[in-house]
Amino acid sequence: MGNQEVANMVDTIVKVVELKAPLSRVWHAISDHKEFGQWFRVKLDGPFKPGSVSTGKMTFPGCENYPWRAIVERMEPERLFSFRWHDYDEKSGTDVVEQTTMLVEFRLEPTAEGTRLTITESGFEALPDHRRIEVLRDNTEGWNIQANNIAAHVA
Repeated sequence: MGNQEVANMVDTIVKVVELKAPLSRVWHAISDHKEFGQWFRVKLDGPFKPGSVSTGKMTFPGCENYPWRAIVERMEPERLFSFRWHDYDEKSGTDVVEQTTMLVEFRLEPTAEGTRLTITESGFEALPDHRRIEVLRDNTEGWNIQANNIAAHVA
């Protein structure tokens, strides 16, 4: 498994992961809500469907019981899965539904050894200034962890 940080521009995180698994296996791991929940560490209330709201609770250590709320945008089998998820600032006192969303895209490409998964998160510029750098830093670290999680999951 080769991980490389491609970019961490001001308002975008890009993480590229070379997975030793076929496209169909990786697609199932990211698009099936139960499998996604296993490696991402979130308990989701139901399947992903384009145009629907995905809800649940995080099970990721340190984030247990944080709410998960995302609007599923696109599901193009074995190619692209994207959603807009809500930042959760527990100190704000604002319901998660009212909080800023960022766009997360999982793009899949076949390779000689399996699948190249490119994870992109963008939209940080919409966060309040006092949260932006912290969320960018935390989410960059989070995607490094999640890249390892999915690699182990599909291996």
